[in-house]
Parts: sequence; structure tokens; C-alpha cells
Amino acid sequence: MAFLIGENMTGGYGKGADILHDCTIGVEKGEIAVVVGPNGAGKSTAMKAVFGMLNIHTGRVMMDGEDITLLSPQARVQKGMGFVPQTSNVFTTMSVEENLEMGAFIRDDEIQGTMEQVFELFPILKEKRKQPAGELSGGQRQQVAVGRALMTQPKVLMLDEPTAGVSPIVMDELFDRIIEIAKTGIAILMVEQNAKQALNIADKGYVLVQGKNRYTDTGAALMADPEVRKAFLGG
Repeated sequence: MAFLIGENMTGGYGKGADILHDCTIGVEKGEIAVVVGPNGAGKSTAMKAVFGMLNIHTGRVMMDGEDITLLSPQARVQKGMGFVPQTSNVFTTMSVEENLEMGAFIRDDEIQGTMEQVFELFPILKEKRKQPAGELSGGQRQQVAVGRALMTQPKVLMLDEPTAGVSPIVMDELFDRIIEIAKTGIAILMVEQNAKQALNIADKGYVLVQGKNRYTDTGAALMADPEVRKAFLGG
């Protein structure tokens, strides 16, 4: 069983129709797993279900062999989950440094070492550490958001469309950093609109359609599959 897995999840927001139908996504330590699919496929919903922001009425979420299905998102953070939402993911009036400090709220040990690691990963943040996050470019804000999640020293980092609205150059750079983070042994689960580029760096890929698993394979195998290419990767 994967280090983190949302297994056979069915559920939605409140009483309406379910968005997820027997959906499974998971990731191993040090791996990058990517969830792709058309708009409205339930990709972000699946991620939120794994993080506990959505009620599932069948299925379960397991992390490191423990059933965490009933835990709140806060309790999941304590267990080692970091989640970076797609929007409103930085405190715009606070400095870069203060944003990172906010990320370490669950820790009562010395955080300076982790902050140095974040600055090593994202040198531009070190340069702009005293600047309000609201003054940064979209790509730099994403770096702040990812850095803030890393301050909790998570075992799993979950990213909801980390490259939304950034330029191709910034996207490549972010993906390079994500690869570096995975190399430290952190499990990375991300939802991505840029399916081709994301599958390129993925150890594992999940193609969702209407809240169901359509294809699950290694990133390379999905990239090479003519049906997947034609239907989801633009040929």
C-alpha cells in the first residue's frame, strides 16, 4: 500500500450529487504523483478529499499505514501533510519571512535551519525576505506558498495546480524545485492543468474523468499511450 492513499473515495460537497466516484489516488515517499484530466474531472476535489476538506461516504484515506479518514485537515497537518491551495495561498501584507514563520506554527523547535533550506531551494525568496508577499510576481508567490508548507517539515506535500497562471519558464523552474523536494524523500501529490509537462516529471500519473479513474500508470507510460495522448495531451 502506498505511503499516502485515498482509496475508493466516493463523495462530494454536502447533500448534492457526488463528485468523486470510487476514485483512488496515492503516492509513495520520494515520489511525484500527478493527477490530471479535463476541467471538472474532480482533480482538486480528489486532493481535497485526501486532505480532509471534503466528506467521503465510502472509501478511506490511509497515511503510513494509519487510517486518517476521520481526521480534520489540522490533525492531518500534525501527522505530516502539507497542502498548498491554488488561490489565496500567501499572506499578502506579511513579508516573505513572516509568511514562512507562519508556516511553522505547529512546531515548537528551532525553525531557522528549515528556513535556510527553503532559501536554498528558492534563492529569490532569500533576496526578498523582507518584502511583502503581495509585491511579488505570481511565480514568486507560489514559491512562498510551497516554502511555507515545507516549514512544517511535511512527509507529504500536496499541491493544487502549482503552475496555474505562471509563464512556461516559471513553470519549468517550479517543476525543477518540486523534483528537488521529492529527492529529499518527501511524497508529492499534485493536481496539474499542464498535463504533458506534469506527467513528464511524474513517477505516477492518475487521469481522472468525471470523478472516476480512467488511466493509472507511470508518468512515462501515460505519455507514451496513444489514447491518453490523443484524449488528454493534445495529440
